[in-house]
Amino acid sequence: MKHKTTYQLTGSAFLLVFILLGTIVKFSPERLNGFDQTLTALIRTPYPALNQLFIGYTKLANPMTVAVIAVIIGCLLALKKHYIEAGWLLINTGFAAGILNSLIKLVFMRERPTLEHLVVEHSYSFPSGHSTGSMLLYGTIIMLLPLFIKKKSICRSLQLLLGIGILFIGISRIYLGVHFPSDILGGFSFGLSWLLLTYPLYQKARGNWQTKYKQTKKEES
Repeated sequence: MKHKTTYQLTGSAFLLVFILLGTIVKFSPERLNGFDQTLTALIRTPYPALNQLFIGYTKLANPMTVAVIAVIIGCLLALKKHYIEAGWLLINTGFAAGILNSLIKLVFMRERPTLEHLVVEHSYSFPSGHSTGSMLLYGTIIMLLPLFIKKKSICRSLQLLLGIGILFIGISRIYLGVHFPSDILGGFSFGLSWLLLTYPLYQKARGNWQTKYKQTKKEES
């Protein structure tokens, strides 16, 4: 119960951040100019040698990439009878990152930066779909890793690497000129709030399924 409350409170805090940020984006976007311009100038310091690196790296959170990875992992989980884990992953990536994030973009209709774009994008800017998608795909993996990797040092190392990887997805979007830093913050806060608020629901569903599975096995024997 204590952990459930912690997840709910933390998730609610990130949701509040997203709502407040979204309100500013919708009604007073000029208030974010200082924040956006400062971080953009810092990250977009020209390093031509990094262009292709970031163009390639950002593809790890392209919608198609996220979908393919999620389906593959979801199928592997289902084959191992981890149905609840597979369902949670696919809901996070398919519904929240895919459908819901796209609908939210239509609410804010924020145009992308007028900087040179190193990749082609056509949708609105806030919240960043790549940031949301990376948080929900790789964030779900981070939260599920302890189920499959029992050695804590290895598990935590992988979680740290994935966390850094998520951060650099956001950085890549700013570097490529297709997002404001506040778009990235919006995507991360929305994705993280969804993860933390749905995690207790996933745990409850997992517990119920395990109980039902054990009862079925007991009856069969």
